[in-house]
Amino acid sequence: MGTVRHAVHAEPKISSIEYQQGTLAGYEVREYLLEQWPRTCVYCCAKDVPLQIEHIEPRSKGGSSRINNLTLACAPCNDKKGTQSVAVFLKGKPDILKRIQAQAKAPLKDAAAVNATRWALFTALKATGLPVEVASGGRTKFNRARLDVPKTHALDAACMGQVDALHRWQRPTLAIKATGRGSYQRTGLNWFGFPCGYLIRHKRIKDFQTGDRVIAIVPTGKKTGV
Repeated sequence: MGTVRHAVHAEPKISSIEYQQGTLAGYEVREYLLEQWPRTCVYCCAKDVPLQIEHIEPRSKGGSSRINNLTLACAPCNDKKGTQSVAVFLKGKPDILKRIQAQAKAPLKDAAAVNATRWALFTALKATGLPVEVASGGRTKFNRARLDVPKTHALDAACMGQVDALHRWQRPTLAIKATGRGSYQRTGLNWFGFPCGYLIRHKRIKDFQTGDRVIAIVPTGKKTGV
């Protein structure tokens, strides 16, 4: 989500970012803020409650809608703060004020590392000459909500990037179960703990191993069939 910070900072005169960039920008800003302020009200530290986007310095006091002036607050704290400056609202709580001011300017280190890796991969894929499209997690969530599609790994992949419509997504996806690679114990033991046989070291028998899905054609016998 590092590109959101750049997009919001690009034009200092923007007065309403969500209005000028559309609904998608609002999704991406909110997703960024949820990570920046770990899904917690910055004033009372409440979790698992509905959170609202809050201006640290109110717009009536000259605060902007840049990402570093936005945070998350629960409804009671947001109403209580109102149009007060954050310094006035937290006059008796200097530790909380100091934490908010420091965290508002702190970049998302993990997101920065992921972004660096993502752009390196994008550059490498683009060099192949194949068509490549990149998008944010905010866009994926936006598409999923707009198309009324439930959240699953497979459907998230289908909702990435520019998506106008998604048809027949109700079809089941292939389920694969991991069965492990066998046992590292080389000797079988009986009830009393004495060796009673040795396990083979090779994982594949006649080019098959545990977990493989095969179609067996049995021409005769009790299990005749496919």
